[in-house]
Amino acid sequence: MRCWLMKAEPDSRIVKGKDVKFSIDDFEAVGTTAWEGVRNFEARNLMKEMSIGDKVLFYHSNCKNPALMSSGVAQKTDKEAPKWFMVDVKFVSRAAHFVSLSLLRGIAGVSSLDIPEEIAYVGSDGLAAIKEMALLNRGRLSVQRVSEACWIVIEEMARKGGWEDGSFPRKVRQRKRTGPGGILNQMDPGLEGRRGTGGGRGRKRKGSDGDTINARRRSARKK
Repeated sequence: MRCWLMKAEPDSRIVKGKDVKFSIDDFEAVGTTAWEGVRNFEARNLMKEMSIGDKVLFYHSNCKNPALMSSGVAQKTDKEAPKWFMVDVKFVSRAAHFVSLSLLRGIAGVSSLDIPEEIAYVGSDGLAAIKEMALLNRGRLSVQRVSEACWIVIEEMARKGGWEDGSFPRKVRQRKRTGPGGILNQMDPGLEGRRGTGGGRGRKRKGSDGDTINARRRSARKK
């Protein structure tokens, strides 16, 4: 059994007099559909490799927020020696949390040490699998192979979530610095990149009462 990603457009678009719109709602409503309209030879050849029972990730493409929306299963191949090939794909389940393209790109752009805590369950193996996704490296192809490792982590992300509105969760970054008395302080998430208030490079601060007294003493000595 192999895993695949197949794209469809959720918004109306007329091609040769036909609306090519096919959203997650359409897929769930129809249950099983023939995957027609593929006219890319590489995508066609990938469909030829499909077998009954292969797993499919359903992906919203060419829209404001591209994302993996559901899973399906390949039902059958068609005819004996056609020029173009087609499979039937059956709806299985809708993702509890849609896994967006921007989220996957955000995850692929970090190291295993920098994965946000909210999605730390992805782990180093899951991160490596996402980095190798054809979706991120050969994005325009409408039918793509998906590794078993990638299927597992995408399925887990769709179930557990850990982000909002498909956006990459902001990692709470911490930077240690030495404050008064050699105490190690930590930066708050919103202060990343700001200079701290301790040490010689801090922000200007108003003088304390002690500073005022010392200034008066220096003034008195000059007199």
